[in-house]
Amino acid sequence: MNGTRGSAPAGKQPTAARAGEPAPRVIKKYPNRRLYDTASSSYITLAQVRQLVMDRANFVVRDAKTGEDLTRSILLQIILEAEAGGAPMFTEEMLANVIRFYGHAMQGFMGSYLEKNIQAFMEMQATLAEQSKGLSPEMWSQFMRLQSPMMQGLMGNYVEQSKHMFLQMQEQIAKQAEQMLGAFGIKR
Repeated sequence: MNGTRGSAPAGKQPTAARAGEPAPRVIKKYPNRRLYDTASSSYITLAQVRQLVMDRANFVVRDAKTGEDLTRSILLQIILEAEAGGAPMFTEEMLANVIRFYGHAMQGFMGSYLEKNIQAFMEMQATLAEQSKGLSPEMWSQFMRLQSPMMQGLMGNYVEQSKHMFLQMQEQIAKQAEQMLGAFGIKR
């Protein structure tokens, strides 16, 4: 895993080390569902793998027997546990909509679209955190209470712009498909 999975450029293998980076830390998953960290030569828990994610550690999870890359399934397992363990991030409707994109012609685009939107949100969050470094917890709490309506408005505007851009792209793809089919003499 390169930092976060979202940081890997499109078309790159996220678990492969980039030039100048050390090889990813290898975690082996055994049939008994135990995870073995080859860097620390010890068994680790899913919570410890989650901490590696939080620390932006470069790692890959491999099946101990076959060598198959299991990183995505472990990351999904971490998300599943987080979703079941308290205040979920995803609504049932959102999850249903994500499921509906599997097998759809726009499936590949949707993954990229979500990744870019999450990356933009993380950059916005990092900027906000940088600007508020000197605030005490009380000041931070007060700042967030004051910023909440502004942030909601900002996010609402961002969502509307993103939706508009998505609809424009959808129209452009439909026009291009129609032109391509027309070039072959096929009409819808």
